[in-house]
Amino acid sequence: MKDTVPMKSIEPVLPFDLTLVGVRPGGLTKALHRQLRVAILERRLPVGFVLPSTRQLANLLGVGRNMVIAAYEQLVLEGYARSRAGARLVVTHPQSGATQRSDPTTGPRVIGVQQRAADLRIATVWRQPVQRIVYAANLPERCFRTGAPEHRHFDHEIWRRLTSRALRASTRKPFHYGPAEGLPELREAIASHVAFVRAVVCKANDVIVTCGAQEGFDLLARLLVTPGLTQVAVEDPGYPPLRAAFIAAGARLRPVPVDDEGLQVDRIPNDVKVICVTPSHQSPTGIVMSSARRAALLERARALNAVVIEDDYDGEFLYDSHPQDALQTLDQDERVFYVGTFSKSLFPSLRKGFVVAPSWAREAIIDVKRIAGTHTDWVPQATLAAFIAEGHLARHIRRMRPVYAQRRLAFEQGAKSHWGDWMQVSPGNAGLHLSTSIAKAAMANLIIECALRHLPGALPLSYYSIGKTCTQGLCIGYGCVDVDQIANAVQALGAAVRTSKG
Repeated sequence: MKDTVPMKSIEPVLPFDLTLVGVRPGGLTKALHRQLRVAILERRLPVGFVLPSTRQLANLLGVGRNMVIAAYEQLVLEGYARSRAGARLVVTHPQSGATQRSDPTTGPRVIGVQQRAADLRIATVWRQPVQRIVYAANLPERCFRTGAPEHRHFDHEIWRRLTSRALRASTRKPFHYGPAEGLPELREAIASHVAFVRAVVCKANDVIVTCGAQEGFDLLARLLVTPGLTQVAVEDPGYPPLRAAFIAAGARLRPVPVDDEGLQVDRIPNDVKVICVTPSHQSPTGIVMSSARRAALLERARALNAVVIEDDYDGEFLYDSHPQDALQTLDQDERVFYVGTFSKSLFPSLRKGFVVAPSWAREAIIDVKRIAGTHTDWVPQATLAAFIAEGHLARHIRRMRPVYAQRRLAFEQGAKSHWGDWMQVSPGNAGLHLSTSIAKAAMANLIIECALRHLPGALPLSYYSIGKTCTQGLCIGYGCVDVDQIANAVQALGAAVRTSKG
């Protein structure tokens, strides 16, 4: 068996490279099976993909056919492929049906007459899901997914009392539609909150209340995009739901890479009119944009006559003693739309966010919101307004900052002890998640496979990328996991990688 012969190019049969170089003779089947399984989990081999024949793949890899047959049989046993009499294996998924096509978000979809008819009626952009990342439904409550804050330190009794008060007050209100821009008292509370926490310069009239940050992205995409024409710069890797909103609006996305200072401003194309950034805690890498880069970004926007959408999704949790100012604070030309959310500082099911809009866009974005049909859910907004105005939100944030900072520190310290040779935590000191970079590319598939078992909810950074280059690493949330759980998971991942590596 030719177990150490370098692999030939297999571009004609697989959309990525396999490597068995240096693998010990007894581990070839396991290594091939692992690489194919990870590719299926990451959707690089989509449902419905026809695998090369065992003879063809064996010849290309320079290994014995029996080794490929054994790897394929293991995939079939695990439900990641299905065999057909007299035909090659087809990529599937555990418990999936027989007639399928690829779906990068939810897995297999049955193709039939009804589906073909639907495709004739549904707009092209919606025929496949535009958002790539959907977390598995069976994740444990305390897992490593991003965007999941801690609930055990939240004062549920105060929230219940304020909700009851708002509910009683609502019975005295006339039955009418509330203002599309949100309750006046909530807009006033939000303006005071962002001024105190992030030095954002705004008045209550500048604030538009939304159903989470995602509705803010959707409203801005409708407002700013001319379908098929408007060029929108997005971070790569970046936040998929934001991209999805602009794709749905018909924008032409222009991915711009990030480095250790944030978005690479000099790579923004000249025809861009909208620039989307997460400067305070880049999603997903966790990088905090430098002061120089922030100034350069605003200057570049001025030169292009472009607007900037600043997604400050967890800006309350900046752990440096002197955090960077928001872009909106630095903006002198009314180019920045500041988008915030209470999903991280409070809880996601609240579904409350906001947009601080430049004065020239304020009435237009309210019109867009009216047309979208989203008006005021009076009780939740009144509850949130009181929670902020009475100082409960500020106290909750002060209480949670050291908790989250300690969890991040546990990851950093554990990574040095157990991952130091092959994966490091990327720089950053903010938010509820961090990212890692894999130092040894040859180990990436192995590390990701082990992470799926020992860090449930963590995702490969490749899930966030849309450009040609793919960052090798992980995005790991720590909002709802304890320090002890972090320490145990980090150690277990390190041990699993070392054992699998042999």
